[in-house]
Amino acid sequence: MSIFALNILALIGPYEWVIPAIIILFLLFGAKRLPEIARSLGKALVEFKKGTKDVVNEIKSDESDESDRS
Repeated sequence: MSIFALNILALIGPYEWVIPAIIILFLLFGAKRLPEIARSLGKALVEFKKGTKDVVNEIKSDESDESDRS
């Protein structure tokens, strides 16, 4: 790859990559499967956030238990 091509790629921001990514997803999975995939990704994200929140709450409760013992 030439330096010119690398400079062009550097000018493209993260939001400009969204449209080509969506086009590639349409080509790979088709329009019928994309809502299904998005729904399952949303559910996975909710479960991940719930898990991280539970871990943070557990750590905080352990810290408060240790400070109560002192």
